[in-house]
Amino acid sequence: MYRILSQNEHFLVLAKGPGIGMHDEAGVSGLVSLVRADTGLELYPVHRLDKMTSGLLLLARTPQVNRALSMSFAQRQVSKQYLALSDCKPKKKQGWIKGDMQKGRGGSWLLTRSLDNPAISWFDSTPVREGLRLFRIKPQTGKTHQIRVAMKSIGAPILGDERYGGSPAERGYLHAWRLDFTLWDTPFAFECPPEPGSAFACPELAAAIARLAP
Repeated sequence: MYRILSQNEHFLVLAKGPGIGMHDEAGVSGLVSLVRADTGLELYPVHRLDKMTSGLLLLARTPQVNRALSMSFAQRQVSKQYLALSDCKPKKKQGWIKGDMQKGRGGSWLLTRSLDNPAISWFDSTPVREGLRLFRIKPQTGKTHQIRVAMKSIGAPILGDERYGGSPAERGYLHAWRLDFTLWDTPFAFECPPEPGSAFACPELAAAIARLAP
């Protein structure tokens, strides 16, 4: 379900597995409850990842740290990078994706052309192998399903994300890859290689990630 990648007196950094929600649902413990039970710590989620999304997750250990980090996220002072796979050809290979988010049917969201309070993401991409493309997404805002809707809007829904038109797969191939932030003048940087999943395990992926890495 998760691994602890780093911890100190202020926060824990987890590698979240796909398929587990953040919070308790229908009698099933969510990730935050599981980590609290396993560690005996009172933890506060600073941000959230969708159930299908794997990768870096930050949990604060005190309300003070939670407020400080939450403010950094709200003020766009945190750098987030995600990796996604799609088996569809995108309308463009890199650039900005901007638009307001509108509720659709069954809990889904739509990206509109208006820019009153837009979701904003930047992305670039590179081929992995025939029929599979890797995307790096840098969301500038934190709207619900933002990356998933953005990928659909460029004609490249995430592999396994059937809610937004992705081809069936054993998981949704969206991964929180890198996280950079500052807490009380101390900089932190974390990276978590994408896993699990057969498509993330393909031998060509490492070279594709290297082409996108700064």
